[in-house]
Amino acid sequence: MYRTVGIFLSIFLCTTLLRSPSRAEEPVRVFACEPEWAALVSEVGGEKVKVFSATTARQNPHYVRARPSMLAKIRKAELLVCSGASLEVGWLPILLRRGSADIQRNKLGHLMAADFVETIEKPDRLDRSLGDMHAEGNPHVHLNPFNILLVAEEIHKRLGLIDVGGKAFYQQRYNQFESRWREAIPVWEKKAETIRAKVVIPHHKNMSYMFEWLGLESTLALEDKPGIPPRMSHLKQLITTFGDNKPHLIVRTPYEPSKPSQWLSDKISVPEKVLPYTIGGDVHSEDLFSLYDRMIDLLVN
Repeated sequence: MYRTVGIFLSIFLCTTLLRSPSRAEEPVRVFACEPEWAALVSEVGGEKVKVFSATTARQNPHYVRARPSMLAKIRKAELLVCSGASLEVGWLPILLRRGSADIQRNKLGHLMAADFVETIEKPDRLDRSLGDMHAEGNPHVHLNPFNILLVAEEIHKRLGLIDVGGKAFYQQRYNQFESRWREAIPVWEKKAETIRAKVVIPHHKNMSYMFEWLGLESTLALEDKPGIPPRMSHLKQLITTFGDNKPHLIVRTPYEPSKPSQWLSDKISVPEKVLPYTIGGDVHSEDLFSLYDRMIDLLVN
């Protein structure tokens, strides 16, 4: 069941000072934790938003250093959009201490994407000895296109409440994006039909939402414990586990080390590929549409 924050929005409508018509031409300042959310805010907000992405495709979003540039941006932010589900727990709370009042927890400007989707891979128990576990489930929610629609809907609502004068504009932008996105989904699904039920081995389970959506099997990973570098004993055990049933692909993101996947690729003669994972992950992934195009092309070809 989707989590809801409707009660907070009702409170904010009564208690939050909304953007006055005199400020209607000023862009809404948005602090996005990851490039995918910066891209989505831009799709919905267009020229009426000014978006800053705290991370790049070359950075592991679990482990980020709070830089002075981030502090400068978060102090003035009117909307915060992050993955949530504890993905940014190691660095976002530090920034929020210096952040504007508008984006604090339970405020209108505080938006965690995982709060609006059905998360997967929730652990049966929490134990630090098992690695970097997320009680709320897998936080990498942006790689299921239906999750993107749910978060986009919430973004357009928040922007319309922050910038009342631009409400119709955000509604129109959202409608246009939703239409284009829904048209793209069956095209992607048809393209991926040839790999349905294939086994894919990721470095870390950060692409599980896409694999589940496309019907790929990815129960194993190069990491035997989330967030812990792959051990040679585990990689050798994978070879035994595969036997003659080799996986379709071994994949990793641009920010993950190449040696484990290359080693396993050489040992079992299975292709190893770098999937962009988010906006800017390679030269082809310039926005959400091209990101999905590229990810699926690499999986299929």
